[in-house]
Amino acid sequence: MARSLVRTSSVFRSIGPLALRWAQLIHPSPNSSFIRTMVALPWPFSSQPRDFSFPNSSWGPEMMELYERYNSQCEVETEGGRTKRGPWRRLPSYNRSLKFATGGVYLSKIIQSKARLFTRNCKVQGAAFEYVIFINKEQQKCVCALQAGHLLEGPPGHVHGGAIATMIDSVTGTHATYLTGPVMTANLNINYRSPIPLGSTVLLESSLSKKEGRKISVSCKVTSSDGSKIYTEATGLFLSVSVSHLLGV
Repeated sequence: MARSLVRTSSVFRSIGPLALRWAQLIHPSPNSSFIRTMVALPWPFSSQPRDFSFPNSSWGPEMMELYERYNSQCEVETEGGRTKRGPWRRLPSYNRSLKFATGGVYLSKIIQSKARLFTRNCKVQGAAFEYVIFINKEQQKCVCALQAGHLLEGPPGHVHGGAIATMIDSVTGTHATYLTGPVMTANLNINYRSPIPLGSTVLLESSLSKKEGRKISVSCKVTSSDGSKIYTEATGLFLSVSVSHLLGV
């Protein structure tokens, strides 16, 4: 019994920082970036988790151009030569988050160390989802630069519709969570207007449509990197949920 108490106490002490991060997810502060699937939960896996939102060698010129376009607006220079926070924020992205089980299981068995975020589960750079998300709180907008790798093929030479839907859900859900706190997807309505060539770079733009009680409605469009061609349009409905709902308790 004594050993069990010591082990339980040790786990609770270790999970302290995690509880703080969940608190920031529930009540996001102006400086908080703990949002939905982008929640940074490196403990207990690594002291230096990889942030997938930074450029890597697989990014092409269009991907880098979009990254620089928005990243350059994350900090602006004042007249005095100092820098201050700009209108846009780059959101960090990791490949792991903690999964929780129901039924009063011991904490040591709640953590599923093999779990990976679906859009970040490929070790080969450039092979699947290469993306970075930026958010603008004042304009209540969210954008995502996406480079679709060869493992996302559906029709020959083009991106699978499910991969497109995955990114629309990820971007609009991230946007809704940033605006209101934890959410769950209630509905996605997607119109595929034109196939996306495999390996190309596209821009996803999410805008707030309406907030009503627990309901958050957003719209999203997927365009070419220069905005000249619309590939996909979508609307999403999300419901605010409590952390206890997310944990299944």
